[in-house]
Amino acid sequence: MSFGTTLESLTLTSQSGKQVTVLASPVSDEFIHLNGHVEPLVTVSIPQDVYVSAAATYNNSTSYCTIQVPGDTFIYEFASDPDGTVGLPNPVTVTGAAMGLVLNLQIASLSGGCPTSLAQYESLHGVTSAFNLTPIAFAAQPTNTANVIAPGLQGLISSVDTGGTGFTVSALVDGEEALNPPTWHAVVNGNTSFQAIAGASQLTAGLPVDMDLAIQPDGSLLATRVEVISTETTTLTALTGVPTFVAAPFADIFGLTQEGPLPSDVGGPVNFGSANFQISSQLENLATLPFTASFNAANMVPGQNLTLTTQATAYGEGLNFLPIATMTLIPQTINGTVSAVSTSGSFTTYTVKLAPYDIFPQFATQPGQTNLLPKPNTVIVYTDSNTQMPNSDAITTGGVFRFYGLVFNDNGTLRMDCAQITSGVAE
Repeated sequence: MSFGTTLESLTLTSQSGKQVTVLASPVSDEFIHLNGHVEPLVTVSIPQDVYVSAAATYNNSTSYCTIQVPGDTFIYEFASDPDGTVGLPNPVTVTGAAMGLVLNLQIASLSGGCPTSLAQYESLHGVTSAFNLTPIAFAAQPTNTANVIAPGLQGLISSVDTGGTGFTVSALVDGEEALNPPTWHAVVNGNTSFQAIAGASQLTAGLPVDMDLAIQPDGSLLATRVEVISTETTTLTALTGVPTFVAAPFADIFGLTQEGPLPSDVGGPVNFGSANFQISSQLENLATLPFTASFNAANMVPGQNLTLTTQATAYGEGLNFLPIATMTLIPQTINGTVSAVSTSGSFTTYTVKLAPYDIFPQFATQPGQTNLLPKPNTVIVYTDSNTQMPNSDAITTGGVFRFYGLVFNDNGTLRMDCAQITSGVAE
């Protein structure tokens, strides 16, 4: 599923009744791809006060749901409810030089539920959304999303500061909302890790990047990791999404976010026969895993989270397969129930059962594909001393958690190299 929208206005009302306009201009984003993570939206100045209510208007919302029916993949587009709400579970005290407010998508309730068959197509009418606005503190040395690291942010560099001290990125956003993407100005220092390039001096406008940002106590953004996805920038479009069908060298891609010259929603049939396959460098322990962590045309399966680039100058309808230049496996979040806890070498492992409507169980068993998974509802999650666990719940069998990391197909078994575990949501 995806949920993209343009936030037109956001206002806060103080305990004395004074209203403060938060947004100076509209901003767009896609929320489902975050799934428990954070992404900077705007930097604003708000008077110190105690605020007791919030209100927002947003439009151009698009919500998609994917299902697999015999012989086909079905993508249903929902109409949006323009009257969604923003709630403050508790009064918000704005104080100090800088603090954060998290706009958290709480509900994306589908009228009639996500379809399970084509017969339900006409009975589903729309999406009703609601958000909570809650405060978050900035730590002096942030380590995870709770205090606040924003991992795996992707976009195209729009400008580079003189002297290479920082750069500005235009975010990948939902294809329908590409006119108002968030922009992030990131600074770099001697501790910034550069991957695929030698350093900040090689950053140029147009490069697609995958980066981790640490929000500093003053609200500025420090790039702790910058990975260049492709050094080719001519007519380059970058997009993220998940394959729903893979028959090498072709795949159907359910697109989530994109940026570049091609028209919106370029997800669909692609040809990766000439693509360069890559694995995100966000996790640095791949060589120590007790299995071979690989990603290539021979072992890709539906449900894996990907960033794709193309230098195509046009994209048609139907079976006009989009030629892909690079395919990069990137981290994703799965929500599931722990059924077993064990160890493998220096790693603690969790056997995680997915809900039947999750994308791996839905799509990875379709006949005619390069690979069929015998147990698509099971993921073995590997954690080590670097795995962040900012949740308060003990990770035991029967518990539901969110696991964030790289998912590999290891000879028919799904295995995740896990970067972070947080409390999950009921399935």
